[in-house]
Amino acid sequence: MELPAGVSAGHWTDPVGRTGCTVVLAPGGGVAGVDVRGAAPGTLGTDALRPGMLVERAQAILLTGGSAFGLAAADGIMRYLDERGAGYQIGPVRVPIVAGAVIFDLLNGDPRARPDADAGYSACRDATRHPGAGRVGAGTGATVAKAGGGTPGPGGLGVASEAVGGAVVAAIMVANSAGGIWDDERHEWVAPLAPGSPAAAPVPGANTTIGVVVTDAKLTKEQANRVATVAHDGIARAVRPAHTRYDGDTVFCLATGTAVTPERAEDAIEAVAAQVVARAVVGGVRAGQS
Repeated sequence: MELPAGVSAGHWTDPVGRTGCTVVLAPGGGVAGVDVRGAAPGTLGTDALRPGMLVERAQAILLTGGSAFGLAAADGIMRYLDERGAGYQIGPVRVPIVAGAVIFDLLNGDPRARPDADAGYSACRDATRHPGAGRVGAGTGATVAKAGGGTPGPGGLGVASEAVGGAVVAAIMVANSAGGIWDDERHEWVAPLAPGSPAAAPVPGANTTIGVVVTDAKLTKEQANRVATVAHDGIARAVRPAHTRYDGDTVFCLATGTAVTPERAEDAIEAVAAQVVARAVVGGVRAGQS
């Protein structure tokens, strides 16, 4: 899958510690939005992305393992962007705008193995428009289908994209959910929940589906936030149940605005965003299983 022009994604992976991080880069800036639906989120910089806030564009989104410890990877992303003069102009200074979200993977490998600033910098250097999928980057230690008391299955990171109205809409998603994974296009379970009571809940805060919808369409900040909101429908299609109090489900949107699109293209972009999110979740778990 190819990401829109001006956007790239890179991974840092620790296969021994079973953790990692992924960075989605838009050094030229993308109009950014976010929607947090899960009740146990771990996030960075999300308030600045909401409508009505001063800063419109972000230069990077961090998706990371290591729970809240993994947010340290943002320091390396800041350093990478600062070296390249990318960021929000304040007088003679440019400050890179980096937002992010975490998954909890500390019980799946070495709990002391966590992405740090060097990991974030390395992920930036690895960035490409054709990022890998499966148990890489932030998907390395991800697991799914933890509700119901069964043995969790492997999760993963997935990428999906689709052209619409002269623009490209892509999703980079990390599935680490309490819920099982359902392929709504093939109508089959990819990672079903074990038979049992949904009351046999997983560890609170130890689950989450996070990701970024990126597009080269031109969106306002309000529209980017709206795309992030509708994109959660894709999580609901693929993760069952989704948005529980044990998950920290979070979706970002980055819109670079380099494509020429017809009037009201945002309506089609919203619909396609939900589709590519669902495909990316399912594809990432399938890749993780293999």
